[in-house]
Amino acid sequence: MKIFKFGGASVKDAESVKNVSMVLQSQGFEKCLLVISAMGKTTNALEKVVEMYFKKDNYQTEIEEIKQKHIEIAQGLFAEDHAVFAEINLFFDDIDSFLRRNKSPNYNFVYDQVVSCGEMISTKIVSEYLNDIQFSNQWLDARDYIKTDDSYRDGVVNWQKTEEFISNLNPAICYVTQGFIGSDDNNFTVTLGREGSDYSAAIFAYCLNAEAMTIWKDVPGVMTGDPRKFDDVSLLSNISYEEAIEMAYYGASVIHPKTLQPLQQKNIPFYVKSFVDPTKEGTKVGASEKNQSEESYILKEHQTLLKISTRDFSFIAEDHMSLIFNNLAKYKIKVSLMQNSAISLELCLEDKFNKVDELNDELQKVFKTDVIKNVSLFTVRNAKMENIDKFYQGKSVLLEQIAKNTLQMVTQ
Repeated sequence: MKIFKFGGASVKDAESVKNVSMVLQSQGFEKCLLVISAMGKTTNALEKVVEMYFKKDNYQTEIEEIKQKHIEIAQGLFAEDHAVFAEINLFFDDIDSFLRRNKSPNYNFVYDQVVSCGEMISTKIVSEYLNDIQFSNQWLDARDYIKTDDSYRDGVVNWQKTEEFISNLNPAICYVTQGFIGSDDNNFTVTLGREGSDYSAAIFAYCLNAEAMTIWKDVPGVMTGDPRKFDDVSLLSNISYEEAIEMAYYGASVIHPKTLQPLQQKNIPFYVKSFVDPTKEGTKVGASEKNQSEESYILKEHQTLLKISTRDFSFIAEDHMSLIFNNLAKYKIKVSLMQNSAISLELCLEDKFNKVDELNDELQKVFKTDVIKNVSLFTVRNAKMENIDKFYQGKSVLLEQIAKNTLQMVTQ
């Protein structure tokens, strides 16, 4: 089978959905599974609903606005008496009904039950449209196939159960399913982390022993830098799994960090191509003699710099490190860069769940700390060391590190 993943930008309106069918026409729609994200900025809008719910604001108005946007998209695709309009209404009724009866104070649990509806609605619309234009497919609820623990908003996949369920799919037919979501043992929805649809596609690719996986973006492929942030960037037509994993870890937005490992394990080729011009080559990630190691630039914004030191000027020893990293795990805060000396430790952190203040309060019981929020981590992969001075120009550097031709600096 072939696995195609379409993100929110590729299904943001009726014309975009029609363009998906044009992409499929150019690529062939036999033995294909489509993984599709929520439409446009729907995830952001549903996140706002959850925030308003917990603040006891009038979230119903926001739900109605999101529903109307989906109805408008559907009106551009279907006749007015099409059954899909009833489906759309039902999904939004379910959101409102869940929030009215919910008793759980767990923000992350509520988040997953509400925000996941964006994928459910988008896939139903796309699946119905493709069937109407003779791209025959079966709609799947990904929650019946991707099984996880109950780590809401950051689900850990149960690979044994997931592979067992997905391997039962018929590889001779085509499917449309959701990215980003799975379910726990109680069948509650669990999301796989923000931007997790690429990971969903990789899970299906792994479990189906796919021929290849392609994600369709609004860029030509993997570039040497985000063209919205850097000048003079170019396309990387071939890169290794290892290089792609490094780029994703450092924050390259075009690839989700968890996506590569399942594909690498089974040597499944991974393509990043443009839905604007699907005939273009794009980027191939995999084993190849053509693989490139070009100088590449990655900017990871909205980071936090945490400086930790002992109160008595003693060494930062193993017991200290254990305490610090146990608390990082407790609050689900990820380390983007680390540097230590004898009596201090500096960490550049990614705080997806806004828990850094709680972490800091915990650490201050033992250490002296200093927190600097909203910093950026700038990384240069395969840096040409003879020219690195240019990267320091105009920057206020708070922390820097050079290793294996990779330059990293935390800037304000």
